Amino acid sequence: MAQNINIGPIVKIVKTDEEWNKLLAPEAYRVLRHEHTERPFTDNMHDSKRDGVYSCAGCNLPLFSSEHKFDSGTGWPSFWQPIDPKVVESTTDYKFIFPRTEVHCARCEGHQGHIFKDGPKPTGLRYCINGVALKFIPA
Repeated sequence: MAQNINIGPIVKIVKTDEEWNKLLAPEAYRVLRHEHTERPFTDNMHDSKRDGVYSCAGCNLPLFSSEHKFDSGTGWPSFWQPIDPKVVESTTDYKFIFPRTEVHCARCEGHQGHIFKDGPKPTGLRYCINGVALKFIPA
């Protein structure tokens, strides 16, 4: 089922660390605001096959569609593209031996996960996303 979502302009949301800490569940706060990674296979979204939209758990911006979700076998929800290119931004992450591309929400800048070049066609990308960074909205 094709999902028609009009994103419109992205207006940044800025809050203090204290405000985010009060708004978010503890694990979502660690991931979204401090770039932690949840343990694989611990969220309830990595193997979900329901139709709907995955929004940012911090600000509810629609980020990914179930139409673009696939089972990567990694234990995290994986998508081959976002709903719209403007809903996510990326930076280079040097926290490990090799550089990685971090993906974050374009509105609240919450850390979502990383992008890898080992995904399926047509993009060849794998947006490897933390389940606690997402909120699922059924179709």
